[in-house]
Amino acid sequence: MKDLIKRLTNTFPDATVFHLSVLILRFAISLEIMLAHGLKKLGVGVAVAEQVPNPLHLPEMLNEGFAIAGNLVFPVFVILGLFTRLAILPILAITLTGYFVVHWHDSILERDTPFMYSMVYLFILFIGPGKYSIDYRIYKSLN
Repeated sequence: MKDLIKRLTNTFPDATVFHLSVLILRFAISLEIMLAHGLKKLGVGVAVAEQVPNPLHLPEMLNEGFAIAGNLVFPVFVILGLFTRLAILPILAITLTGYFVVHWHDSILERDTPFMYSMVYLFILFIGPGKYSIDYRIYKSLN
């Protein structure tokens, strides 16, 4: 019983649990953004493709391409753990723009989605992709 309590209250998981948790987080959040937001922009699973907002008034093709890449291409890089920190930057550009520009005057119920995506991707940006990633293998081969 004492061992169970120690395991449940341990604030420092062992390395394997930590790296596996980061892998699951990378996979789950990236798959979710792809399924919930990326495919809609292509018209997959909906009657009409989602209209991509253009709050920064960029050229339409650039805006739409960036939104599609940020919701479909870069999350694949995050899942694989390939150039993870670089791949997160365009995703954050989209989610933070969604939070601070597109949904800023909306209710908290509207703003919570870009906020949550931003927080999770910021967390991954800070801690890195973990041991179960291509980035880790590249790093180990260079050292």
